[in-house]
Amino acid sequence: MIDYGFTKSLDMPLDAAIAKVTAELAREGFGVLTRIDVHAKLKEKIGVDYPPYVILGACHPPSAHVALQAEPDIGLMLPCNVCVYEADGKVKVSVIRPKAAMQAIGNDQLSSVAESIEAKLAKIFDAIS
Repeated sequence: MIDYGFTKSLDMPLDAAIAKVTAELAREGFGVLTRIDVHAKLKEKIGVDYPPYVILGACHPPSAHVALQAEPDIGLMLPCNVCVYEADGKVKVSVIRPKAAMQAIGNDQLSSVAESIEAKLAKIFDAIS
């Protein structure tokens, strides 16, 4: 585990991993607001061949609402990003640790929201294999 997220390797194709992550997110009440294909964008914008790398911007609406009420500028830190990418011949999934991200804000009202979301994301992370 890295300090600001959870990371694991999977034995499945990238598209299958993205589908699995998306399904597990939905099971915990998250929707995917954004899907950024970093590989395609780097190729398109600067001609770089980067390995397949997708960032999913996941949102748990009830928690986002609470966080926005506590800290209107928290949108700078939302949504919760999940990265699915190829490295070292494997597909890797990285999930943000909201508690680590929210510590930078310094608003105690965000602690319980961050804890709740991190518990949900940890459950999702554990279900992905």
